[in-house]
Amino acid sequence: MNKTRETFVFGFALFSGFFGAGNLILPPLLGFKSGPDWWIVAIGFIITTTIIPLLSIFAHAKLQGTMYDFGKKVSPLFSTIFCFVIYAIVIALPCPRTAAVTHEIAIAPNFGTSALLTSLLYFILVFIFVFNRSQVLNILGKYLTPIIVLILITIICVGIFSPLTEMNISTFQTPLISGLLEGYQTYDAIAGLVTGGMVIVSINSFKTSLNFEEKKKMISKSGIIAMGGLFIIYLGLIVIGAIYNKQFDTNISRTELLSGIALKTLGLIGSTFLSVLVSLSCFTTAVAIIVSIADFFKVYFKTFKNAYFYTTSFCCLVGILIGQMDVKYIINIALPALMFIYPICIVLILLNIMPEKMASKLVFRCVVLIAFIFSIPDFLGFVFPTNNLENLKSLIPLANQNLGWVLPAFLTFILVNIFEKFKS
Repeated sequence: MNKTRETFVFGFALFSGFFGAGNLILPPLLGFKSGPDWWIVAIGFIITTTIIPLLSIFAHAKLQGTMYDFGKKVSPLFSTIFCFVIYAIVIALPCPRTAAVTHEIAIAPNFGTSALLTSLLYFILVFIFVFNRSQVLNILGKYLTPIIVLILITIICVGIFSPLTEMNISTFQTPLISGLLEGYQTYDAIAGLVTGGMVIVSINSFKTSLNFEEKKKMISKSGIIAMGGLFIIYLGLIVIGAIYNKQFDTNISRTELLSGIALKTLGLIGSTFLSVLVSLSCFTTAVAIIVSIADFFKVYFKTFKNAYFYTTSFCCLVGILIGQMDVKYIINIALPALMFIYPICIVLILLNIMPEKMASKLVFRCVVLIAFIFSIPDFLGFVFPTNNLENLKSLIPLANQNLGWVLPAFLTFILVNIFEKFKS
């Protein structure tokens, strides 16, 4: 296999690792609620779902290690805690959500079986795939991803080229911010940190002849391919959500809207296509997530021979237990955790792609600390909403839009760099 073909295989595998439950069900509802303002919402959504994740892949290409390397400039202890928190969130929320979405869209309408049975069989298959570790990237990149893309592009093209109708006005007061924050729910920035490590391990395993710079180029190009695919599909799903926003009830759920659009664009065969699409995309994401987590713990606990097996078993067990829950419930309970961890993820991604002279240990420590402190009001706002907290948030720029950490973190970055320049 030549390098170009290998790069596309890795890119497709990376795409399938990113593209899961949230990536399918979130964009159509955004378009549905935004109507004529779909393009403004799309800009915000694209920032958190393709641009920041692409930068995380570039950072992986630069570091060529694991997620642990993203935070080690702050301190080894911080990086260890950060990794464990991220993996706890991923194991408990996005991974089980893939089974829940598969059940609601693909299994329940066609077979009427229980969510527990779906979740059980789903994660047994995931377990089998994860233990065929050497074949995972090959299967994801060569076979499953092209099928997923083909089905999605068909639904999007038919939807976009259907006769246009009037759209309901947007229900968003701040479309750009709404799109940006909804992008948190895809977990794409976290996926960049987690599944990017899977590609590093796989390239190091199968392409031992490549030097550091060659691997860096291959990883970066794979990221561009994956994010290019996500960009096209996100934009297409948002557009068809907007086009059909007068044809469904305003209180429709995310999964019902996606099923309805598939039915209107391709008829009954569209529903069948969607069932296959959801099953494949969710399944590939679950496999990629668990492989990435198992790889990390295998490296972290080098002396423990069965670390890969026990990590995989634990992830699948949690997936079975949480995967039987309602999709809307899983999304709602995720919000506080995402408001807390996402600012730190974004800051670490951005700092790791900066030139070394602009991202010293002191810069890392100060910016991460400030981002952490100013993300606390957003986290508490979802857990313990009070008037005193709202009064505090009103004093912080952008805090009422749940982005109170942005300006303080940026100013800290500038001030610490100025301080170090004068100090030197």
